[in-house]
Order: sequence, then structure tokens, then C-alpha cells
Amino acid sequence: MDNNRKNVLIACDSSHTLLEFRGKLIEELVKGNNVAVFTPTISRQQVRDKLESLNVKVYENNLNGSNVSVFADLKYIIQLYKLIKETKPDVFFPYTFKPVIYGTMIAKICKIACITPMLTGLGYNFSHDGTKNRLVSAITKILLKISLKGKKGIRIIFQNKDDYHKLLETGIISQQQEAFVVNGSGVDLSHYEYTEPDTSNISFLMISRLINAKGVNEYYEAAKAIRHKYPEAKFKLIGSFDNNIDSITLELFSKILFDDTIEYIGRVDDVRPYIKNASIVVLPSYYGEGVPRCILEGMAMGRAIITCDSVGCRETIHNSSIGRNGFLVPVRNVSALALKMEYYINNTTDIILYGLNGRSFAKEKFDVNLVNADMLRIMNVG
Repeated sequence: MDNNRKNVLIACDSSHTLLEFRGKLIEELVKGNNVAVFTPTISRQQVRDKLESLNVKVYENNLNGSNVSVFADLKYIIQLYKLIKETKPDVFFPYTFKPVIYGTMIAKICKIACITPMLTGLGYNFSHDGTKNRLVSAITKILLKISLKGKKGIRIIFQNKDDYHKLLETGIISQQQEAFVVNGSGVDLSHYEYTEPDTSNISFLMISRLINAKGVNEYYEAAKAIRHKYPEAKFKLIGSFDNNIDSITLELFSKILFDDTIEYIGRVDDVRPYIKNASIVVLPSYYGEGVPRCILEGMAMGRAIITCDSVGCRETIHNSSIGRNGFLVPVRNVSALALKMEYYINNTTDIILYGLNGRSFAKEKFDVNLVNADMLRIMNVG
């Protein structure tokens, strides 16, 4: 028996993120450790099969990370408490809000030696959009402060510096606590290979859940304005319309479905063919990103970018020695977004140049192997 192997328990709020966002990390972890995951029910057989092939133990629950339910959350807390007491992990790695808040509290009670909560973005919880959101935000902040309080054994992971400073400013964490910033979830450059974009038939692609914070309405309105002037331009949207506190209105969803402004594709298992067929990747997100994975995937495949000057998104735009790879536009500014779309239509050589620069930037900063090396060190399993 290898006494150096540690028991690692991962907790998340969505089973699809296990492989899409953490797959390469899990592959590294299982090389020298015993890994288990506590996840909402896995609906995709290929996810279950892959975890089984990696000898990852799977424990399932019915958590809904996007909605508020006292009864469901209490049931989740009890399940997780029993699981931690049963499995006795050496390292507990929760990510996203509910697993971080509830899981870190329970792990502290159970005296887990190394707790590494990762905040993959602060989302609408730190916005001021609407009374309902403000109430949820206030509750979340209180619970997060209670959860992360204490220094011994807790190593907090952020995906951008803005989120770290925001929690410092709001008093949720202190400078005495151990905190680390990694470059998002990283991107597998061997999986997302470079392809030259089509500059003869300009097409824009947005990959996002259909929630307000991602800027879906702004993308739709900008696409409408551009197609009025350049009817040959194409706009596509990939992403699911879920039951979420911040979901777009049914009216907007109906427009997306039934008029010809945007081609709505829905949720897909593999975005690579769609990125390959796109000229530019767009994400006009307002706030709350860790580092948007869809932009990293677009950069890796050599696509020019348009995104917002907002938390997490601004990390992905580079304009120094490597060269510009895209544009930042002000949040909720349809005219500015449309202007940059028009720039690419009229400057097609920059689509290729910015895409090449983006690939180089992804290789330098966001390579998943570099990010995972940092993660293993933070988790004390490297």
C-alpha cells in the first residue's frame, strides 16, 4: 500500500463541469491519489464511464446550484456531512458557491487537514441587479464569510485578482488568510487545436448559458444592428436555457428562437466544430466570471475575441509584446459591441492576426498543464 497517496474529495454543483472544467485536473490527481467526487446526478453516460475508467468514486446528490431551496440545501448538507465522516478525505476541494459555503463549513467541523475551496467567479451574488438578487447576495455574503473564516488548513483559490480583492474589500476574507490566484481552469491546447478562421463568410459565435449576466440581450441587439447593415454576417448562440434566478426573459428567448437574427444551437457536448466554423468568439458578460472558459477555448483555436471590460473577462485580452488578440467593450453597451463587430467585418486580416496572438497568449498563460501544476501545489498533492 502506498502511504503517500492521499484521499481527495471533490464537490461541485453540476456534473458536466467535472470533465469539461476539471477533467485534466482529475487525471493528474488520480496518478498519485485516491479521488472521489460528490456531484449532482450524472445524466451523461460518457461522464460516468470516464470517471469509472479513472477509478474515481462517484457519490451523487440532487443539489441545484442555481436556485434557493432551504429544504434541498439542508438535505445536501446532511449528505455531505455523512460522506466526509465516512470517507475521511485528507484534501477537500469544493468549487462554486454552494459546495464552497456548505462544504467548507462541514469540512472544518470534521477537522479535514487541507480544505481548498475554489471560487470560480462571484456572479450575480456581488451585483446590484434587482431586489431578489440583492437579498440572495446579502445571504450569500454572510454565509461565505462564516464559511471561509479561520486560517488553519483553509487555502482559498481564486481565478482572478479582482475576486480576491473584492472579498478583501467586503471583509469576507482577511489578508492573513492563505489565498492563491490561478489562471482560470486552463485550456487543453492539444484538444483545442488551431484552425485558420474563415474570413470570407464572417460569423460570430457566443457560447453561454442563457442568463442575463452573460450579456445575451446585448449580443442579440448588437447582432440585430449589424445584420441590418451587413445582412450576410452570421450570428450563432450555443447554450442551454435553464431554470435559473438570472435566466433571460421568455420574450427574449422567443425572439432568439423564432426570428432570423441569431441561429440558436442550444447545448452541445463538443464546441470545437462550432468554434472552427466561427470567425470571432464573443462574450459580453457583465460580471462574475472566474476566467471564461469559452473565451479560452476560442483563443486556443485561434479566434479573435470580443468581450467586456468586466471581472474575469478582462484577463483574456492581451495587447503587449504578444500582440492584440481582441477587444474589451464597456458592459451593457450595445453600440460599442456592434462597433467592434463591424471592425472585424471591415478588417478581416486582423481576424487571423488576433487569432494567432490569442493562441500564443493561451499557450503562455492559460495552458491547462501550467494551471494544474499550480493547483496540485496548492492542494499539497503535487
